[in-house]
Order: sequence, then structure tokens, then C-alpha cells
Amino acid sequence: MTENTQHLQRSSTELHEFTRIDVWNGFTQLLPLSMFVIVFGLAFGVAAAQTGLDEFPTLLMSTLVFAGASQFATLDMWGAEVPLIPVLITVFAINARHLLMGATLYPWLRQLPPAKRYGVMLVASDANWAMALNAFGRKEPGFGLLVGGGLALWSFWIIGTWVGIYFGSAIQDPVSLGLDMVMGCFLLSMVVVGPKSLRIFAIWTTAAASSMLAYWYLPENSHVVVGAISGGVLGACWKEKKA
Repeated sequence: MTENTQHLQRSSTELHEFTRIDVWNGFTQLLPLSMFVIVFGLAFGVAAAQTGLDEFPTLLMSTLVFAGASQFATLDMWGAEVPLIPVLITVFAINARHLLMGATLYPWLRQLPPAKRYGVMLVASDANWAMALNAFGRKEPGFGLLVGGGLALWSFWIIGTWVGIYFGSAIQDPVSLGLDMVMGCFLLSMVVVGPKSLRIFAIWTTAAASSMLAYWYLPENSHVVVGAISGGVLGACWKEKKA
């Protein structure tokens, strides 16, 4: 019996377990997508250089923050005097979707020790989260994809930023080329082909509806927080039935 077959035959109570081999397999599976992340990172490197941000802070931001949309938003607010509180609020608002990510992975995260639980979420991003969730939906282990895939995306994000800083001067307006939409388009495709259930449908519908209402009637960027919190709360309260 091959190792892959053994993985497929794990019971649902073992889906949260993962080994170094699982992490490596997740890393290699996300390598093709990581090539696109280089393009996204390149766009950020170019934008940071055009904003006047020095090379080291730019690379440090990509290494420690690892959140493309938040980093682009921060550049819009960058200047001689950086408004710290508005920057923090903006970054939180944009990344509030991680509340929803955590809620959807909660049935498996809760089986991990606290240190490991929060450790695997450090590298969670849109793409590897979507693929891990799809794996869990197929009753396959998903944390190898989450961790290994996250490491792949993070590494190539840093490489892309470096390439953008040093070799991206030919690109004057990266946003006009749609380079900032690579990850968003991938996430949309993963949602469409992802696992289907009443619970998943209700979570996404609640998040989308509340986000749209907040976009129309509440202050700018609040729709991200409202949508993530509403979908996340529903996902946390509506526990997935054990197989």
C-alpha cells in the first residue's frame, strides 16, 4: 500500500495530523501557483520603490507581514509621517477575512495543541487555505497543504518583492496590468469548485450579504471586517458534523 493511499484511508479524526512529508508535498503542490505570486510580489516591489520606501524595509515588510493587499494599502498611506493608528486599522480591516478562514478550519484546528494551532495559521493565506479546506472537504488531510503551501507562497512572495525592487523599473503602473488580482482570481476559482454543503453556503452567503450592506451604509473598509466577523461567527457556532 502506497503512502498516498494510506493518507486517503485516514479516519476523519486523524485529518488534522501531518508530518514533514505532508508539508513537503504541500510545498511542491503550491509551487506552480507560487510562480504567479512572484508576479504579485514584483508588483509590490515596484510600487514600494516608486513610493520611496527603502529596499530593506520593503523586504522586511514582505517577510514579516506576508499580506499583499494590506501591504499595497499601507503604501497608499506612506509618507514622511506615517499615520500609525490608521495604518493598523486598515491592515486589520483588510486581513479580517482570516477570522473566516479560522472559523472554516475550526473543526480540525481545535484538535491541535494551542502552539501548533496558531503556528500553522501564521502562514495561512487565501490560496493554501482554500486548497486545505477543499482537502478536508474530500476527507483528506489538509494541514500539510496549509503549512507547506504557505511556506512556498511566502518564499516566492519575498523573491518576487526582491525582483520588483531591483529589476522592476520598467513597470510604471503594476495595478493597471491587473497584477494585484492574481490571488483574488485564484481564490474565487477555489470557492466555486470547493466543497458544497448547506453550512458552507450559509457561511459564504452571510459573509457576502453583510459585507455588501456594510459597503453601502458603513464607513470605508468596514465591509471587510463586518463580512469576515459575521461569516466567522456563524462558522464557529455552526459546528460541522463529525463523520
